[in-house]
Amino acid sequence: MADEEECGHILAQFRSEDGEDSGAPFDLPLSVTTEHLQAVCNQLLENEEPVPYTFFIGEDEIKGSLNDWFGKQKDKVNTEKAINIVYQPQAVFRVRPVTRCTSSMPGHTEAVISVAFSPDGRHLASGSGDTTVRFWDIFTETPHHTCKGHSHWILYMAWSPDGKVVASGCKNSEIRLWNPLTGQQIGRPLTGHRKWITCLAWQPLHKDGSCRYLASSSKDGDVRIWNTSVGQCEKVLSSHTQNVTCIRWGGEGLLYSASQDRTIKVWRTEDGTQCRTLQGHGHWVNTMALNTDYVIRTGAYDPGKPHAISPGEATAEQLTELATERYIKAKSGNKELMVSGSDDFTLFLWDPAESKKPIARMTGHQQLINDVRFSPDTRYIASASFDKSVKLWDGKTGKFIATLRGHVNAVYQIAWSADSRLLCSGSKDSTLKVWDAKQRGLLMDLPGHSDEVFAVDWSPDGERVASGGKDRVLKVWRT
Repeated sequence: MADEEECGHILAQFRSEDGEDSGAPFDLPLSVTTEHLQAVCNQLLENEEPVPYTFFIGEDEIKGSLNDWFGKQKDKVNTEKAINIVYQPQAVFRVRPVTRCTSSMPGHTEAVISVAFSPDGRHLASGSGDTTVRFWDIFTETPHHTCKGHSHWILYMAWSPDGKVVASGCKNSEIRLWNPLTGQQIGRPLTGHRKWITCLAWQPLHKDGSCRYLASSSKDGDVRIWNTSVGQCEKVLSSHTQNVTCIRWGGEGLLYSASQDRTIKVWRTEDGTQCRTLQGHGHWVNTMALNTDYVIRTGAYDPGKPHAISPGEATAEQLTELATERYIKAKSGNKELMVSGSDDFTLFLWDPAESKKPIARMTGHQQLINDVRFSPDTRYIASASFDKSVKLWDGKTGKFIATLRGHVNAVYQIAWSADSRLLCSGSKDSTLKVWDAKQRGLLMDLPGHSDEVFAVDWSPDGERVASGGKDRVLKVWRT
């Protein structure tokens, strides 16, 4: 007791991320550690099972005891007023960093341009310059199916959110649909674009349990919405004056398209109306991400409860219900935000459904930005650049957090782990690197590829990372 007296007390108020006070202010000894705060917070919120939290006072994270923080801030703190301690829930499950390559799977005869895990992480697809899409058995780490039909490089692939279809787009302006279980093509090719396909995006599962609608963008400047069940184009959204580089289908019925004409356009998908144009970038807009990307990608599948659903047995209505539940929980009353990255070396953070004006202009990269991703918990943004670095930013304000240095050449693609604690990057320097988002540093260096790494994906269940590149080999990395 004497120690507590010596240490002092403060009046503390627990507060959620959304600014809501939890309980009344109460007296806390400065000797309290984060473990004590965890226990108090779980009790106060009456959680049936303990939830891990991180705690912040202002912008400072409490890592040891309150006394450590108080020692640095003593002169600035008014101890007569309640000090707000903001708690942030963390993922209950933990993803372990991948540390070794468990298989190198040859098969493609040209560079591997894209790799993608299915929404439940049980299947893996790759697309290559050899014009084939390949499906791989991730448990035996062997080839499953080779899908032939395209006549030019596969530039983009996208899994339907129910995991039953993979769409692939090629340099010959065709889109084909594949059954991942049989490797057979579904229906005829979707044709209509006049130049090569740059991006594909499915309608989110919580909007349509049957996963019929697919959007595509092309170098021809158009965005098309296809009804895949009948193989027809239903809408052509044409307003961009140059190559459309990237599209995202949001969870609120809006479609976003970024272009080399330096603009981002917001479309209402039900009638194809253009809602607004977002301007600000001074050069091509290369990449885009939504803070809802992860929950939209995984649909009804929850990595925290991997056996809660078997996609083969669930009905479309059940999948829609589960996906809606997960989407609402992930958004938790917040807005759907978007971040865009450009050849002008900057990023912009937008609230695209509400405003033409950006929330923040994010500067710091010294060369063009190639990839940008929100963390699954929406708290962080990671950006990859030709300046050899990966940068971390605050997912709500766009504020700069840290630069992750280690690559010795351009960084092409990044992927977050499902628990938002780890980040993997693939580079022109032929390595993958795993970063600790919390400690802001390099965790694992993963050499193995013999040439540039173009594509990286972290499975939604957190078990594996897949990578592919110029050496034509697909590699799977595990813990």
